[in-house]
Amino acid sequence: MRGRFHLPDGLVYLDGNSLGVLPKDVPARLAEVIELEWGTALVGSWDSWMSAPVRVGDKIARLIGAGEGEVVVVDTTTIALVKLLGAALWARPGRNVILTTAENFPTDLYAAEGIARLLGEVEVRYAEADTVAESLDETVAVLMLTQVDFRTGAMFDIASLTKAAHEAGALIVWDLCHSVGAVVVECERDGVDLAVGCCYKYLNGGPGAPAFVYVRRELQDVVENPLPGWLGHEAPFDFTTTYRPAPGVGRFLSSSPCVLGISALDVALDVWEGVTMEAVRAKSEALTELFIEAVLERLGDELELASPRNRAERGSQVSFRHAQGYRIVQALIARGVVGDFRAPDLCRFGFAPLYLRFTDVFDAVEALAEVVSSHQYEAERYSIRRLVT
Repeated sequence: MRGRFHLPDGLVYLDGNSLGVLPKDVPARLAEVIELEWGTALVGSWDSWMSAPVRVGDKIARLIGAGEGEVVVVDTTTIALVKLLGAALWARPGRNVILTTAENFPTDLYAAEGIARLLGEVEVRYAEADTVAESLDETVAVLMLTQVDFRTGAMFDIASLTKAAHEAGALIVWDLCHSVGAVVVECERDGVDLAVGCCYKYLNGGPGAPAFVYVRRELQDVVENPLPGWLGHEAPFDFTTTYRPAPGVGRFLSSSPCVLGISALDVALDVWEGVTMEAVRAKSEALTELFIEAVLERLGDELELASPRNRAERGSQVSFRHAQGYRIVQALIARGVVGDFRAPDLCRFGFAPLYLRFTDVFDAVEALAEVVSSHQYEAERYSIRRLVT
């Protein structure tokens, strides 16, 4: 699969959990959209562009254990979360609590607090990661969790927590941003109600790629989009003044699709044809396990493992703690090994199974050992804070 991606020579890229690399077929597709569909056909291209959100959503569906017509490509992750949280709250009248954890990804928490203020009389309640199930009660309308923790890679168990939410009478919204394309997800099998995910990490859809929404089939004509727009209308070109939601998952569309973004994503997803998530997960576990073993052997006295040691409990990323974590990451980047830093002290490394090799792991560990053991990171130039860490 590696040959289907553009990878700069001499670079070990361990940041695919933040921004995936460029699939080689994307530039030609974007040129076609710009020069022919937009440049020549102009407005006539909307006939095909309009169907893209659901059509591309179906490509994502098989990667998260969903069926056709259960996934639609929408705006951004944050906007999608606002839509799903509002829909879940409306679907559970008499309940007014969004339950989550303080360790959740910040944008998820901002979205929850925002919809709570917007709707009024809604409480965002926080539980500890190990007490989520026990914190569910009759006041909780929706449980919102991110399956893979963005800092440490620790994973929640989707099946058990979805079951716990249902037993408490709540709906559940899963954030799959650090899951899709990296771990096995079975939305239909596990009874997931609603889910959201981004497409610029392991799906390689490009910077700012659109997000996706999953809505369980049985809920599609029950839940309502709190941000209705003309494209989610039953008949957009009737231009009626009264909103009538489209049947199925299409009702969660609002605005016109970002054609360039969704076109790039469409081609990027073609890379996954013939690839099983079970095979991807097996490669992911092997890569991360090798990395952890090698780093602990070389640097066990200097770096503290922040990710779960049990491979079944972590996603496709590994984090180590060090008081000078930012400097270490910058020194590694200067040597051609790209990871990233998450405050306050995490060196984070992502392992994208489609294009990473085991030799990349050995090269990364060798560079990390040299940077840390020789204290190269203490050079003043590595202390300068960049806008993006």
